[in-house]
Amino acid sequence: MAADLESEVQAIDKSLLECSAEEIAVKWLQANDLQKEVYQHLAYYVPKIYCRGPNPAPQREDMLAQHVLLGPMEWYLCGEDPAFGFPKLEQANKPSHLCGRVFKVGEPTYSCRDCAVDPTCVLCMECFLGSIHREHRYRMTTSGGGGFCDCGDTEAWKEGPYCQKHELNTSETAEEEDPLVHLPEDMVARAYNIFAITFKYAVDILTWEKENELPGLEMIEKSDTYYCMLFNDEVHTYEQVIYTLQKAVNCTQKEAIGFATTVDRDGRRSVRYGDFQYCDQAKSVIVRNTSRQTKPLKVQVMHSSIVAHQSFGLKLLTWLGSVIGYSDGLRRILCQVGLQEGPDGENSSLVDKLMLYDSKLWKGARNVYHQLFMSSLLMDLKYKKLFAIRFARNYERLQSDFMKDDHDREFSIADLSIQIFTVPSLMGWYNMCINPYFLKKARMLITEENLMTTIIKTFMDHLRHRDIQGRFQFERYTALQAFKFRRVQSLILDLKYVLISKPTEWSDDLRRKFLEGFDAFLELLKCMQGMDPITRQVGQHIEMEPEWEAAFTLQMKLTLVISMMQDWCALDEKVLIEAYKKCLTVLMQCHSGFTDGEQPIVLSMCGHSVETIRYCVSQEKVSIHLPVSRLLAGLHVLLSKTEVAYKFPELLPLSELSPPMLIEHPLRCLVLCAQVHAGMWRRNGFSLVNQIYYYHNVKCRREMFDKDIVMLQTGVSMMDPNHFLMIMLSRFELYQIFSTPDYGKRFSTENTNKDVVQQNNTLIEEMLYLIIMIVGERFSPGIGQVNTTDEIKREIIHQLSIRPMAHSELVKALPEDENRETGMESVIEEVACFKKPGLTGRGLYELKPECAKNFNLYFYHFSRAEQSKVLHLIGMALQEEKQHLENLSEENVVTFTFTQKISKPGEAPSNSPSILAMLETLQNAPHLEVHKDMIRWILKTFNTIKKLRESSSSSPVAETEGNIMEESSRDKDKAERKRKAEIARLRREKIMAQMSEMQRHFINENKELFQQTLEELDTSASGVHENSPVILDAKLTALGPEQTRVAEPRQVVMCILCQEEQEVKVDSRAMVLAAFIQRSTVLSKNRNKITPDPEKYDPLFMHPDLSCGTHTGSCGHIMHAHCWQRYFDAVQAKEQRRQQRLRVHTSYDVENGEFLCPLCECLSNTVIPLLPPPRVLFNRLDFSGQPNLTQWIKTLSQQVQAIQLLRNEHCASHSGHSEKMDQLQLPEGFRPDFKLKNPYSESIKEMLTTFGTATYKVGLKVHPNEEDPRVPIMCWGSCAYTIQTIERILADEDKPLFGHLPCRQDDCLMSLTRFAAAHWTVSSLSAVQGHFCTLLASLVPNEKNGNLPCILDIDMFHLLVSLVLSFPAIHCQDFSGVSLGTGDLHLFHLVTMAHIIQILLTSSTEENGMDQENTNSEEEVAVLTLYKFLCQCTGSALKEISSGWHLWRNLKAGIMPFLRCSALFFHYLNGVPAPSEIQVNGANQFEHLCSYLSLPNNLTCLFQENGEILNTLIESWCSNSEVKRYLEGKRHAISYARESNKLIDLPDDYSCLINQASNFSCPKSGGDKSRAPTLCLVCGTMLCSQSYCCQTELEGEDVGACTAHTYTCGSGVGIFLRVRECQVLFLAGKTKGCFYPPPYLDDYGETDQGLRRGNPLHLCKERFKKIQKLWQQHSITEEIGHAQEANQTLVGIDWQHL
Repeated sequence: MAADLESEVQAIDKSLLECSAEEIAVKWLQANDLQKEVYQHLAYYVPKIYCRGPNPAPQREDMLAQHVLLGPMEWYLCGEDPAFGFPKLEQANKPSHLCGRVFKVGEPTYSCRDCAVDPTCVLCMECFLGSIHREHRYRMTTSGGGGFCDCGDTEAWKEGPYCQKHELNTSETAEEEDPLVHLPEDMVARAYNIFAITFKYAVDILTWEKENELPGLEMIEKSDTYYCMLFNDEVHTYEQVIYTLQKAVNCTQKEAIGFATTVDRDGRRSVRYGDFQYCDQAKSVIVRNTSRQTKPLKVQVMHSSIVAHQSFGLKLLTWLGSVIGYSDGLRRILCQVGLQEGPDGENSSLVDKLMLYDSKLWKGARNVYHQLFMSSLLMDLKYKKLFAIRFARNYERLQSDFMKDDHDREFSIADLSIQIFTVPSLMGWYNMCINPYFLKKARMLITEENLMTTIIKTFMDHLRHRDIQGRFQFERYTALQAFKFRRVQSLILDLKYVLISKPTEWSDDLRRKFLEGFDAFLELLKCMQGMDPITRQVGQHIEMEPEWEAAFTLQMKLTLVISMMQDWCALDEKVLIEAYKKCLTVLMQCHSGFTDGEQPIVLSMCGHSVETIRYCVSQEKVSIHLPVSRLLAGLHVLLSKTEVAYKFPELLPLSELSPPMLIEHPLRCLVLCAQVHAGMWRRNGFSLVNQIYYYHNVKCRREMFDKDIVMLQTGVSMMDPNHFLMIMLSRFELYQIFSTPDYGKRFSTENTNKDVVQQNNTLIEEMLYLIIMIVGERFSPGIGQVNTTDEIKREIIHQLSIRPMAHSELVKALPEDENRETGMESVIEEVACFKKPGLTGRGLYELKPECAKNFNLYFYHFSRAEQSKVLHLIGMALQEEKQHLENLSEENVVTFTFTQKISKPGEAPSNSPSILAMLETLQNAPHLEVHKDMIRWILKTFNTIKKLRESSSSSPVAETEGNIMEESSRDKDKAERKRKAEIARLRREKIMAQMSEMQRHFINENKELFQQTLEELDTSASGVHENSPVILDAKLTALGPEQTRVAEPRQVVMCILCQEEQEVKVDSRAMVLAAFIQRSTVLSKNRNKITPDPEKYDPLFMHPDLSCGTHTGSCGHIMHAHCWQRYFDAVQAKEQRRQQRLRVHTSYDVENGEFLCPLCECLSNTVIPLLPPPRVLFNRLDFSGQPNLTQWIKTLSQQVQAIQLLRNEHCASHSGHSEKMDQLQLPEGFRPDFKLKNPYSESIKEMLTTFGTATYKVGLKVHPNEEDPRVPIMCWGSCAYTIQTIERILADEDKPLFGHLPCRQDDCLMSLTRFAAAHWTVSSLSAVQGHFCTLLASLVPNEKNGNLPCILDIDMFHLLVSLVLSFPAIHCQDFSGVSLGTGDLHLFHLVTMAHIIQILLTSSTEENGMDQENTNSEEEVAVLTLYKFLCQCTGSALKEISSGWHLWRNLKAGIMPFLRCSALFFHYLNGVPAPSEIQVNGANQFEHLCSYLSLPNNLTCLFQENGEILNTLIESWCSNSEVKRYLEGKRHAISYARESNKLIDLPDDYSCLINQASNFSCPKSGGDKSRAPTLCLVCGTMLCSQSYCCQTELEGEDVGACTAHTYTCGSGVGIFLRVRECQVLFLAGKTKGCFYPPPYLDDYGETDQGLRRGNPLHLCKERFKKIQKLWQQHSITEEIGHAQEANQTLVGIDWQHL
């Protein structure tokens, strides 16, 4: 079957390939009925090209479609070969001055905060970099895809509309020139013909609904093949679709993931191909499986030829989009064709058809035609306006479709509103100079299409639930409700777009239509006035929290629209007056509905009486939503601000205003807040608390709380103050308390409810606070004589008075306008100073000291203050009177006489003292200490005012009694304070003197004890800081027979678990350090190396590329081994219990032996035993002259030979004495049968095995096996690798080798080196001896060990460590008197010489590169000689070098890391302190290192001293075939010194990264843009993270791209930058990860994770270095552990899917 298909495809291909585009085009040119000809051609060929089998073949289809279908169309259009025709068109075309680049998903976009007309005006990166806006304040965001660049659009920018690229295209010719003049007439006709036919064909086929027949495209031979087509929706999850497909079409999970990814990306995908029944069966399974919880997935069985034509229809639309790019004339023709009304009258044009069918199309089709609209209709100014009119006419229907559509808004045609509604000329203001033909047609959207009213009516239609009074009523906020409500909110966004550009000139038409829209808006607000009313719960708590979120969401979304409506009204006096009248009328209507059943009552107090209604907030219904009242308050302020109230009082209905009516509802709302604060509404649950929170919150307060205060201020200004206070007391339910004499005495009896008293006190405080706000808050334009800037300044001062704040915090605390601006930047410099951040934290603004005087404790946007509100009110009144007196002119009389009122005593019957007298008695009351200063200030101000009054009545001023009394009391108080402070100081001094006397006495009595302690301290100090030199004069040598002998200090340590102290000894209980072992590629020079099978891999030789090492780190905390074992067992048991309960990961994996250090909670996975210096145990007496290198190698070779023979014999026969043994001449004093007794206690031996096995398990990724001969190799390797990493870190930071290591690293290196040196004692002796023999054979060849790596493929430091640490296994059987130190020294010299040869062989000296110093020193001559000898050995394959200076320089630089590592190794191994010269960075480091390591300064002397044997060795090293291949250039080798690895270089500007990421396509899903592009900071690879398409299988589990990448690039550890989120991601293994602040900061020193704020971001090098340091120090896993412990939500994330 498959073979038949294939031959059929090939046969078809031949006939198709023979088609000639030119011939077909000629035929079409001669045809009478072109449409019929084209349709016949398409009907015949399209099904032969598209949809030929179960899987699409896009390359083949595109190639054939271009050849057979599009080619003829291009020939027809051009009238010649399109290869010449299109370039000609392009040349003749006058390029557009509009950029029009359509944004890809995730592409960076820029908006200028200074010049953009609104935030939707954006530039692409190229235009932005070439524009003036680069130097302005700008915002950077990533595009969701679909919008386009506004460069060149003069209506989008206040200035600088063109970038350098598009500026060139703005010539002086008339703006609106008809582009068709650039095209030949015959071409215009042909273009009309072909565009009309192809566009109609595409629209017809895409909007075709029959599944079995075609529109005028019937084939002659109709095949019987169908597709089962699955469509995308936003309801079902990926998992559901994958599971269903596996069941329905029997595919693998991988195939199902592929299907699901394509469905998600393109909107549909065929999942089965065959006859009708076969496809229908799959359809029914899919529908049945997905219809249980939600609506089923959409599936259709479609005939293959329909699918073929639809595929080509999309291809045609894309083709049209590309063809019109050649010429504006073609673009104009396509627009005319698209908007031409069809035969069916209204909405019959092709564009209308597509728009109205939008919600039925699949995602891919929508994307294609939206793109076409953008590149055609929206790029042609004339047709943009015509399209806008069509769009506005169909607005209601498009929105209704969108409500039912289950695709997101970005895939809906409704989303184009942002492109249309934000253009001022389209919205009906700016009378642009457009040719008269156009002015007739372009009836503007607001004035002609009445857009505002349409949007609001559409909005109201979708919120149909109302209560009896006609107010909105929201059901419980279910997922479906939330989904619908989110859709409805998009209408508010459209309304915002419509209002965003304000008119500069008003026509009567615009006024009329705006006020119509305003009426509709008032209708909307009327439905919100009083919605969600609440009643106080008494007795029992509310059972179910009422729905409140929807109402507040609506309020939040409308906040900006309400503000913008007011801004519009303020621009025209007529509009403002009309709007005010309308708003007042609606408010009256609302009130008439509210006051039913509320009884009028009369209140009287102190001779005043007022009429009001009986209403109790705590008993009746009350609502927090009063948008109509608040809008009226806003408009009232505008009347005052624009002075309309003074100019046209006769036009305003001021006489109709009833102040008590105006203040009624806002007052109720504020009383509700006061009662909630007093705890009276506790039983109403959290929903009310949340409402009160949002009422005051910065997001809502501008149009809620602030406007309520304004409304009260408005009402009070028109009322008798006494009346207002009485109504206020009544609403606060305090009227009884104040109007009834002796009311307080009732509460003094025993049985009073304390709660009631407390409540009343709080309510009185709240009421006073409200009065303070009403009287004091005048910093709004229109209320006080201030402007917006003053208001913002005051807001900032009060925010910064609390504490210094970061820029983002401050912005969040300030209200934003419609352009997302707070106005902060313009004033911040005047009131605050900016403090830059350090390595962590962020930059902070601090208030300037001179601004502190503007601070008001009772600022109305603060949360509740604790100070006395009464005193504050008195102070405010005195200030007011003082100002009145100071500003007094001749004719004015001061009516504000507060001072007289407070000095009058109360009237009969109570005869209470005056307020002033009370204050004077209170000023020294001890319980009012806090308020003392305030009382004093009041008394002082009172006296000042008194003087002012007297001077204004020009009588001589006498010192008032109050003043004198106040002064004297102040002095007395000052003196008293001073006296107390002095007494306290003397007492302190006396106590200190007594303490030091007692100390001295104690020391004298316990002299001996003290002396002993000091000595111990001394020794322990030298134990801890072994680096401190002990022998000051002598030369310090770290190894060899001349090694400096140092007395080993006692090491006494304390267990962190049981707090017991213990000395570290060979035979005592083991003490251990918590440690963490991990595989590492930090030093790797080859990350692509394929890891061999761990079961068979032999790690004996480390390659110099260090592709993967084993690193050991420790937090340095010490425990007894048995304490640790108990602790770990407890952790394990707890974890098993927890897993059964919770089934979530912890930050550590107990199954892998992980635990947290009991003290610092650092992640650990094993413990290192603490040991005394191990070499001392194996050293024997040196009783013979020590041999030189040549003799020593000879003897050693004999010993090795003997051991190898013995091992072979042992294998050959277990019994009997073999004759070979007899023949064997054993070297003198060598006893191969000698078994050394292990000197360590059982406990230490157990810990040696534990740590060794852990290193083996982690390093090789195998199961633990302590018998495996590779265990010791892994231990030596970990020791060498860890030393190398620490040496690199010190070198990179330019720190000296010793003296700068943190304590934990120092302890770790010492324990690790001593452990590695002792581990052979618990391993198989023969295995370790075997390792030594093999290692030695790589340098000193013998006939047994062939096939060893060549000298170029061995890391010499690893080799050195392994040789030195395995050598005691041979030396313990040698009784000839040669010391262990001699062996160390000879091994070290041997490896050093091999390393020198390695460096010289791989040295790539560029002689001309450096200025040469012609010194010809001894070293240079010697190294040149050695090099020449090497040339001889390699047969002149080496490059000739004549300069010894360069060679010596290279050699020194290349060998330095090796010497530094060796110094660290021998220092920790032998315990010899480092000389002081190496502990500082100074000159001659090389010489000091050589001296410490027993090396001659001239390293080549080593070769001269041991010439005879070394010449042989060098020849054998050089004769290796791999060395020859390298010298012939056939292979690569590592050269020295190896460069340190660093993280990749990042660009300074973050938008470069965003741009790079937006160009990155997912490698697996056919050019689709990756949704979460993630950059590996180690190697620079861009990955498609967090997506099904790029999941791979790792160790039997599906993991995401990042996790998979960590295993190849970082051995399980990875550092990534999530580009779209601007977030660093740390991963370790499959279950561990955390997010980390990125190294990119804005100008205010803050990161912007999620790119929410959009400020320009630049690389902070210090922070990037910090991340790099974490990586180099292998602290990533530790950092993740700490983050996961601190934040438990991180543990729940599926890190492996990232």
